[in-house]
Amino acid sequence: MTVRYGVIGNPIAHSRSPLIHRAFAEQTGIDLDYTAILAPLDGFNATVAQFRSEGGLGLNVTVPFKAEAFALCATLSERAQRAGAVNTLIFPADPRSSDVSSDIRGDNTDGVGLLRDLAFHQIPLKGKKILLLGAGGASRGVLAPLLAEEPTQLLIANRRVATAEQLATDFQDLAAGSQLGASALDALPAEPFDLIINATSASLSGEQLPLPDALIGQNTTVYDMAYGRAPTVFMQWGAALGATAFDGLGMLVEQAAESFYIWHGIRPQTDHVRDLLKKQLASG
Repeated sequence: MTVRYGVIGNPIAHSRSPLIHRAFAEQTGIDLDYTAILAPLDGFNATVAQFRSEGGLGLNVTVPFKAEAFALCATLSERAQRAGAVNTLIFPADPRSSDVSSDIRGDNTDGVGLLRDLAFHQIPLKGKKILLLGAGGASRGVLAPLLAEEPTQLLIANRRVATAEQLATDFQDLAAGSQLGASALDALPAEPFDLIINATSASLSGEQLPLPDALIGQNTTVYDMAYGRAPTVFMQWGAALGATAFDGLGMLVEQAAESFYIWHGIRPQTDHVRDLLKKQLASG
């Protein structure tokens, strides 16, 4: 029997999620109908309700609807609660409830996606100094998993330092032995970090963040959650100073694999899908 899932966002035409989930379905023998759904900016809930009424069993959620998805859910996973955002919706098979939001479950797979990609690239976190750029939803979604790896230091840097400080306060209870702090982007310490993660949207517009070169040391890795056909400006900056640079393509695949597991109870292999996505990007 064909099962219906999809990804919802605005814009959505650029999404690689249909390719990823169809590849997972082919690999695991699941008869899957997975589509990209464009929701009006003021019509997220209505679009979700329509999808459910047509037999949909779950949705991935991308910008700008992760907060609305969070509010729509009746129950939330612990990681979704911590993130304050949902990127995976799970619906019961029967959509006939008069209140379609009364039984929706929400999860957030961004953090586990990042950690699995960092592990794939053999990037250690325990006992390391990590700099996290940005204090928005992307950062909030990965903070708990990063802190669970027990870095020596995790510094959140943001243009508005108050936002970074609030984020550090919100997650202080998970810091344990890690030094969790905040900084303004223009007041970063002139010292190297082991791992610098760009969770801002700067790379999407080709903007170079005002970062001091002293952040890059002999063993620094820079990781951009964004990805494209060519290395991002952030990656180019780090590589030019001697850092090892990675983009977020693997994170996209790994968080999708976690969503696939939540929905279908099967954990797909990701290596082939990583290669498939790279080839598609290279061909335009």
